Amino acid sequence: MSSRELSFTANVDRQFLRAVNLLDLPPGLAQQIRTCNATYTVRFPVRLRERIHVFTGYRSVHSDHITPVKGGIRYSLAVNQDEVEALAALMTYKSAVVDVPFGGSKGGLCINPNDYDDHEIEQITRRFAYELIKRDLIHPSQNVPAPDMGTSAREMAWIADEYQRLHPTEIDALACVTGKPVYKSGIAGRVEATGRGIQFALREFFREPLDVQRASLSGGLEGKRVVVQGLGNVGFHAAKFLSLEDGAVVTGIIERDGAIVSEAGLDVLAVKAWIEASGSVKGYPDATFLPDGTSVLESDCDLLIPAALEGVIHHKNAANIKAKLIIEAANGPITAAADDILRQRGVVVIPDLYANAGGVTVSYFEWVKNLSHIRFGRMERRAQEATQTLMVSELERLSGLIGADKWSPTDSFKANYVKGADELELVRSGLDDTMREALQGMRAKWHEDGRVEDLRLAAYMIAIQKIALTYQSKSLG
Repeated sequence: MSSRELSFTANVDRQFLRAVNLLDLPPGLAQQIRTCNATYTVRFPVRLRERIHVFTGYRSVHSDHITPVKGGIRYSLAVNQDEVEALAALMTYKSAVVDVPFGGSKGGLCINPNDYDDHEIEQITRRFAYELIKRDLIHPSQNVPAPDMGTSAREMAWIADEYQRLHPTEIDALACVTGKPVYKSGIAGRVEATGRGIQFALREFFREPLDVQRASLSGGLEGKRVVVQGLGNVGFHAAKFLSLEDGAVVTGIIERDGAIVSEAGLDVLAVKAWIEASGSVKGYPDATFLPDGTSVLESDCDLLIPAALEGVIHHKNAANIKAKLIIEAANGPITAAADDILRQRGVVVIPDLYANAGGVTVSYFEWVKNLSHIRFGRMERRAQEATQTLMVSELERLSGLIGADKWSPTDSFKANYVKGADELELVRSGLDDTMREALQGMRAKWHEDGRVEDLRLAAYMIAIQKIALTYQSKSLG
């Protein structure tokens, strides 16, 4: 690591301290909020291929000012204690920014999941889950994991099943983890939640002309040139929604083995299919392949979406970034040193603390659904349809009294209007509302407080203030 760059945890701490210096907190409270409560290291054996393999995993609890604590579990060879503690801290602040009542936690297993077949991954996952469950590090009311890099709904289903096996009489057992498949009491819209949250965050950003002007842009999302780094779950869904629904033009996609670029725009669905079939972006037709994918981070574009690993924008390349607006779809993709450079250059950053909170927001909805034991929309959907059908029928009747040519709704309008909201629509509505309100609060602090230089500082200040209020209401004696 360069002497100019800090560790991941130190990067998060530096941003925290920037915010704390502008707040008037009681003595010691800032240190209490900042400190990671505990990190648990577990080492466990699994017999695979006629030999015993020992794996190392982590679960960090940054803050339990509100319980349960929440945070994903990732599978990667890069997993280490510093990383999980930094990610757990981000979960604490992220949940506070978007008003989700969770503390912060994070977990990881130091493996390359591509080195094992599906059956072996299941064995490893179940044993890791067992090690965490017996320590109450997975529990519906204490610690609730979710998918992260290298894991998916499949692993969450295995974890939920393991928890149910160990707690057969627990009525809320399925609330022990979120991001489960819908058939396993998951929630519609969870898979794409973080990418959808990126879209909603950008829509809200472009609703405010002053924000757009500060980013040296104009108009809306339509026609904006977008570069996406990482076409995993988050990057793929963000790029898909922005291009297909908002008219943005994806001009570059960066992957591990290189990047492809096209000024005419890339078909995100076709690129994803190509990667799944070939395992690489190389060879994709109608685009230029560049083996040095990181160079595309510096390409000319309006919007850059780093959606993979932390620290991809650092002090060595920050001065060369040409994007006018960056939205952090990944956790910590911009180092503190790079953040200083970008801020001085006038590049607007929509921070990870807020931008990728779509996942934890919809996880909260899933957790609430599991505790209530009823899917969203089941109680009110038909009542909505009946009320709206009655209204349309009355309007048609009144229109007939004054002349049929005055108003006659189309069949398409009637079908869409009278339809009651299902679970997916309610989840999207709740996520949209969450992303709007959170950015509006950050925007107000950014615009109105002359000390607040950027949206990241605004987000940290809001998060710390909310957490401080919770701590001050608790007995610490």
